[in-house]
Amino acid sequence: MSNKRFDTLKVKEGVYVPEIGKQYPVDGPDRSLLHPVYIHNIVFDETYPYLDDSLKYRINNWVGYYLFLYPIVMTFNNIRNGVRVKGREILKKYKEQLKGGAITIANHCNRLDAPCVLRAVRANRFTRIPMYAPNFNTKDHWYMWAVGGIPIPESGMTAMKRFNEAFDEYHRRGSWFHIFPEAARWDSYKPLRPFQKGAFTMSYKYDMPILPCVITFRPRTGIYKLFGKPEEPLLTVEIGEPIFPDKTQPRKAEVDRMREVAHLRMQQMAGIEVNTWPIKPEDE
Repeated sequence: MSNKRFDTLKVKEGVYVPEIGKQYPVDGPDRSLLHPVYIHNIVFDETYPYLDDSLKYRINNWVGYYLFLYPIVMTFNNIRNGVRVKGREILKKYKEQLKGGAITIANHCNRLDAPCVLRAVRANRFTRIPMYAPNFNTKDHWYMWAVGGIPIPESGMTAMKRFNEAFDEYHRRGSWFHIFPEAARWDSYKPLRPFQKGAFTMSYKYDMPILPCVITFRPRTGIYKLFGKPEEPLLTVEIGEPIFPDKTQPRKAEVDRMREVAHLRMQQMAGIEVNTWPIKPEDE
């Protein structure tokens, strides 16, 4: 692998950097590398139920979590990706501070990275996950919807108002949120890409702690060689110390501070000594 992002990357001794034979972009860090097939035609405007309390949704949400996500998806993830969890003592240490909800963030580096984080923090079915709206029109629609995914409107002030009102209510109910601040998924990518500000803006707005999680990689060894390609790494998810918003400070300055602290802390957790991307998008 040779491009300027990897040529300047420096990690601690013993930290594994996967080589999966993929050529990653050297710019456009929020660019999608996926080519999904759209089979639905859902419109994400002001009529979409961003806050869905229907009996149909409540049943599907329960089924999605307790009959599908935990027993099937997470079991498959453990077998396929050898998932390990580190840092659960953080949840116990900050139990009182996290009681009213938290925003988990993580690097977006695997198709099943969200289940990694949800498993690590023992998420319940009331967790809500802002997601890229067009992906709800793929074959994964039911799964994304049933496990708490909420499509982010791509346009329309009224639609965004409805989306924001829904999250106001979810916060009032004590829901946890999960956000990938890198925006797009780049499989098995080691460097941390720039963070969008959405998670940190939401943290400041709701006075909710950010709980940084990092997914790192291990070589595929032993019995796990039977369940994946040799170059595909195994996964470890680590929970870091929470970052609390200071509501006495101006919003913009505090959002920037939390974003910087989160990025640097996650670099350290990932064993990165010299990262190759800026902390925030260059065009912001």
